[in-house]
Amino acid sequence: MISDLPLHLLLLVFAAAIVVVVLASIKATQLADVIADRTQMGEALTGGLILGGATSLAGIVVSVNAALSGDASFAFSNAVGGIAAQTLFLAVADLLHKRANLEHAAAEPANLFQAVMLIVLLSLPIGAMAGPDIAYLGIHPVSVLMFLAYLAGTRLASNISEEPMWRPVKTPETREDEPEDDKEAGRSARGPATKFAVLVVLMGCGGWVISQVGGTFITRFALSSSLVGSLITAVVTSLPELVTTLVAVRRGALQLAVGGIIGGNTFDTLFLVASDIAYRDGSIFHAVELHDLYWLATGLMMTAVLLGGLILRQRAGPARIGIESVLIMGIYATALVVELTA
Repeated sequence: MISDLPLHLLLLVFAAAIVVVVLASIKATQLADVIADRTQMGEALTGGLILGGATSLAGIVVSVNAALSGDASFAFSNAVGGIAAQTLFLAVADLLHKRANLEHAAAEPANLFQAVMLIVLLSLPIGAMAGPDIAYLGIHPVSVLMFLAYLAGTRLASNISEEPMWRPVKTPETREDEPEDDKEAGRSARGPATKFAVLVVLMGCGGWVISQVGGTFITRFALSSSLVGSLITAVVTSLPELVTTLVAVRRGALQLAVGGIIGGNTFDTLFLVASDIAYRDGSIFHAVELHDLYWLATGLMMTAVLLGGLILRQRAGPARIGIESVLIMGIYATALVVELTA
C-alpha cells in the first residue's frame, strides 16, 4: 500500500508519477497538433476538447478518489485549485512568446466562447452551495445542469470554430490557425489517435498514484485537505497543462496553447460533477467548507481577467506581456499568500 511506505519511498513514488504524467503530456501535445492538422478540426477546438480533456485526466482521478474516500474538501479544492493554477500557466507562457502578447497573437472566436462557458460553469457551484441542501440519489441537480451545459457549450464551440460569425482583426503579430504541413491534411488520424489514447491511460494511472500520495500527506502530516488539494495535488496534476502549453507555444501552435488551457479548465469543472456522483454522503456542494469556495472565486476572477485580455488583444505590455497576464499572476500570488498565512 502506498500509504504504508516510508517517507523517502513515498516521495520517490510521487516524483515518478509526476515524471510519467509530464512526459506523456509532452508527447500528447505533439500528437494533438498532428491530429488537428489531419482532421482539420483546428488548433483551438483540438486544444480545448482533446488535449484539454486528456491532460485533465490525472486531476479528475484525484478528485474522484478523494470523493470516494469521503473527503469532499480534498476533491473540491483539487478541482478548483487546478483551474486557478492552469490559468496562471497561460500567463507564464506569455512570458516566452516574445513577438507579442500571447492573447493578441492567438486570437480565436472559439477560445472567447469557451472562456465565457467556463465562467458560467464556475458560477453554477456557487449557486448550489448557496441554495438549499438537496440531492437526488446523492447527486445535486446542479451537477446534472453542469454536465448538460458542458455538452451544449462544447457543441456551440464546435459550431463557432467551423462557421464563425465574426473574425478578429489581423495584425502582423496574429498567428493564423493553419496546418503546419499541408501534407498532413487528409491523412489518417488513426495512428496518432491510438498513441494518444495510450498516453491518456498513462496519465490516468499517474493521477491515481498522485491521489493516493496526496491522501497520505493529509493523514500522516495532519494537513488541511483544502491546502493539499488546492496547492499540492492541483498544481502537480496541472503540470501537464504547463508542459503542453509551453511546448505548443514553442511549436508556434498558439491557438492550441490557449485553447488547451481554457478547454482544460472547462473540462475540469466536470471534476465537480464526477466528485458529486462519487461522494455518497449527499451533495458534495454542501459537504465542503466555506474556505474551499476561496479558490473557486480565485479561478473565476482569473478567468474573467483572461477573457478581458482576449477581447482587448493588447499587443505589448510590461516586459512584452499583456496586462492581463500581469494581473493573473498578481491575483494568484495574492491568493497564495492569503492561503499560506490564513
